[in-house]
Amino acid sequence: MAIAESELILNEDGSIYHLNLKPEHLANTIITVGDPDRVEQVTQYFDRIEHKVRKREFHTQTGYYQGKRMTVISTGIGTDNIDIVFNELDALVNIDFENRDIKKEHTSLTIVRVGTSGAIQEDIPIDSFVISEIGIGFDSLLHFYKNEDIQLHDLSQALMQHLNWDRNKSNPYCIACDEDLASHLQSEITIKGNTITNVGFYGPQGRILRLPLQDNKMNKKLESFRYNNELKVTNLEMETAGIYAMAKLLGHRAISMNAILANRATGEFSKNPKQTVDKLIKHTLVKLVSFEG
Repeated sequence: MAIAESELILNEDGSIYHLNLKPEHLANTIITVGDPDRVEQVTQYFDRIEHKVRKREFHTQTGYYQGKRMTVISTGIGTDNIDIVFNELDALVNIDFENRDIKKEHTSLTIVRVGTSGAIQEDIPIDSFVISEIGIGFDSLLHFYKNEDIQLHDLSQALMQHLNWDRNKSNPYCIACDEDLASHLQSEITIKGNTITNVGFYGPQGRILRLPLQDNKMNKKLESFRYNNELKVTNLEMETAGIYAMAKLLGHRAISMNAILANRATGEFSKNPKQTVDKLIKHTLVKLVSFEG
């Protein structure tokens, strides 16, 4: 049965509604960034760019780096935007826009988030790079989809017990990264970690300006959490768990690369944030060239 026009929305030129992309504009290797202006910080290293489009917070450029075709796209901030971006990226490769039917042959995308983050462990240095082995969602995106077979339920339960989780908040969901992609992007300059994806930047990440918090000890509790005496939470940001969830549900590979610009435990912030992000971009590009998954 054809997908209704109200569900799969296309623009007059045949492009997907929010991203304004057609299937031919998308490479199978994709780098996501939050900031629309960071797209060009990545593509400045490309050999050539074949397509550019910008609509709302979604800025996309597709081109070639050392002969490998890649797409760089900005998602904006938060897992609400991840829901839009990942559904539309998947539609571009796995739905026939003319017939509005799901294609019989599934295409799996390789998706790498290059983003910024704040550490919550004192021993994680400013300007270091964390690869998220597990994304832990404090938002509720995953709970709107059938998801039981992709969650790490025991980890979620242990975390809720440790945090004395408020029942008015949605239950955290825990999703593992793509192991092959993570292994390929690791190096001597990366740290393995486990990342909390928050639903906001201030209160949800324990920042206090004028508003009191429901739990002002949340970050301290996260810092002390250990699962099986080993796994610990390393950093906070706003997209990773949503990326892992949508990628797993849709059959794509995903990994999150985090530039640590802040350390919440020590109160430090990077003196050279753009330089740090640039170093992570170059590391990611070099690694992706040889990834064949």
